[in-house]
Formats: sequence, structure tokens, C-alpha cells
Amino acid sequence: MGLWLAGGLRTPFAKIDGQLSGLDAIQLSVPIAQAMCAQLPNDKPDLVVWGTVAPSLRWSNIAREVMLDARLDPYIPAYTTVMACATSMVAVFSAASHLNGGRASLAMAGGCESMSRVQLGLSQKLSDWLRRFFQAKSLSNRAEMISSLPLHDVRLHIPSITNRTTGKSMGEGCEDMAKTWGIERKPQDELALQGHQRAVAAQNNGFFNDLIVPVAGLTKDSIPRADTSLEKLAKLKPSFDTTSGKGTLTPGNSSPLTDGAAALWVANDDGLKRLPSSLPRVRLIDWEVTGVDMEKDGLLMAPAFAVPRLLARHKLRYNAIDLWEIHEAFTAQVLCHVAAFENESFLKTRVGIDATLGKFPWERLNPNGGSVALGHPFGATGARILAQATKELATLKPGARAIVSICTDGGLGAVALLEAA
Repeated sequence: MGLWLAGGLRTPFAKIDGQLSGLDAIQLSVPIAQAMCAQLPNDKPDLVVWGTVAPSLRWSNIAREVMLDARLDPYIPAYTTVMACATSMVAVFSAASHLNGGRASLAMAGGCESMSRVQLGLSQKLSDWLRRFFQAKSLSNRAEMISSLPLHDVRLHIPSITNRTTGKSMGEGCEDMAKTWGIERKPQDELALQGHQRAVAAQNNGFFNDLIVPVAGLTKDSIPRADTSLEKLAKLKPSFDTTSGKGTLTPGNSSPLTDGAAALWVANDDGLKRLPSSLPRVRLIDWEVTGVDMEKDGLLMAPAFAVPRLLARHKLRYNAIDLWEIHEAFTAQVLCHVAAFENESFLKTRVGIDATLGKFPWERLNPNGGSVALGHPFGATGARILAQATKELATLKPGARAIVSICTDGGLGAVALLEAA
């Protein structure tokens, strides 16, 4: 039985503290879950899989909370996935695994991120102290605890966008990758400019119109810049390596912190019949989830291993892929991946593939813009990029193929192979 991706809806994406800053992750997600289910007026999904990256003390299973706040049928099971920037992509893979067994045929998979509403917490030591304080059986015991509380323990835990193991941010890790692979500043800015130009063109030609649900008065992505240029991008200062004089990653060639939510349908053959025939649909042929050694291989280099392995498994070369949707955490990371794709020694000694896969077809990359121009709500990007690829690929000839690739913090990556029906 085949597996399919179909349709897909999302909020407009907005920068942190922008037009969507008044909504938390659940509030961002509910309109999308409701709009998706409105496509099934006499039916309902068998399963909901949803994810977000930034944790909250107010919930643990955000998938269930979204579903209940959206007033969906409470008998639908729902669970949460987390894998950094690929969170809603692995939600799709997880949902697909349920559909293979025949117990379910249609799932809604998605994710969200409200970077404007990240919750602060207490330090662990202060949390431990407070728990013991409220467990104290007398006022005298509490008074004694207050007098002995170390002042340096009275502080907040403020989440940071750094890797727990390496202590580096994704930008710092990507700067290391750019130096390793010899990626200069100019091609990063050129790829960023191309992304903005393509995103603006897609907005103007209506590509996103049936993908976006207006939320909080916002009707389209607010991040794409029609007025940017190579000259403007070249004037921006490095954001991560600010001291060596060799930093190349800037606000202009890095994805911005973003608010947004996105979802799409995952179906087997039976489930596909339950969806409106007007929705674009493509086959989900295969997928790959890969981990690498962050220190040895690079923080965001996992797709450089995953993509060649997935293609080699299907005996495909790069030019056999008609559409490439590669998430741009940074344009430098994309350039590093492609440099690795085309390096025969890397493929043989590091990836374990004794084959030449050819030259990368740059003209087929992110035709409607990528994450630098559109934005990157961590938990929503996987669903956004898969839905975007589904719509684009569905317009191509039957048998046309797409690769959708996402790198993530922690040295992980997720890749999907899609095919037009």
C-alpha cells in the first residue's frame, strides 16, 4: 500500500516579536488544525501528530492540547514529536509508520513555534529549594530555609539557542563548517538574495495563496524582502564570528527567529480517497533520518550523509531529482552540503558510498524561496517545506521526483524522497 502527502496549510510566518507575537504555540496551531479538518466536513483524521521545540511548563503533549482547543473529536489519538528543526518532518514520518499497518489510513501531521512566547524557568537549584520549602511542615522550618538560601541560586533559567553538548549556537557551528569547506561570504549572500527574489515572486504570482491561513490579521509572510540587494547584504556585519575577521554568517544570510505553524495530510491509498480531489498529492517514497559526530563532521552536516545514502538506495543521481527543497538554516550550510554532495572522497570515505552521483542542479533548488527568506519557526518548518514541495511537485510530470532535506541541531538530519503521481 502506498504512502502519500497531500494538501498542507500554514500560518503566515513573522519574525519574533512581530505580528504573531501575541499568540503562544497552541494558539498559533489551533487555526491550522481547524482549517485542515474543515477540508473533511464529513470525516476526521485517524491520528494527529504535532510538535514544537521550545518547551513549556504549561503542557507536555502539545498535539493533544492543540486538538482539544481546536474542538476536534476527542476520540482521535494525538501525540507529540520533537527533533529540533525537523520536528514536523519526523511527525510526518511517524504518522506514515502508523498508516503502513492498516489500523489507520489518514493522519494530520504538523508543528509550530512561538519564539516570541518562550517561557522562562527557575534554575534547577532554586526549583529544588522551592519544592522542599513547600514540603516543610512548620513555619520555623521554612524560616530557617529562607535564611540559608544561597543568593546565587536565586536566578532564572533563560533558554538559549545553543547546543548543550558543544556549547555553540547553530550559527557558531555553521561558521566552523563554512571554514572547513571553504565557503566564502559572497556565494552565501547570492543564495540569500535569490531566496528573497523567489519568495517575493511566489507571493506575487499567488503560489502561497492556498497554503496560508490568515491569522491575527496577517495574510502573508512578512519576512521576504523585495528591496534587498547584494550591496545591502554585503554591508551586514558577521553575527557569530565577530572577532577573527573571517566571519561570513550575517543576519542577511541566516534564517531569522520566527513565529508560525504548519500542517499537511499523510495518507495511505485508502486515506487518500477520503481527501478532496482538489488537494495536491504526491507519493512519499522513502525517508532517511541520520545522526553524525558534531565535532568531527559539523553540527549541521547530517543531510550531507543522508541525501547520498537515500539516493544510492534507489540508484538515483542528483540530476534524477526534479525539485530540491533544502532547508536553509543558513545559506552557508546549504553550500557546505552541496560541496559534500559533489566530493567523491567524502562520499566514499565518510558516507560509505562508492559511487559518483554527479553535479548538483542548482537551478532546481528552492524555486519558491527557502527559510532565509520565508522564515524558520523550528517546529513548523518540516511541514512548511513538505507542503510547499508537495504543491510544486504535483504540477510536474508523473514520475518527477523531489528531495526535501532538513538539518537540525544535535548533528541530526531528516530527508524525504517524493514522487509525482
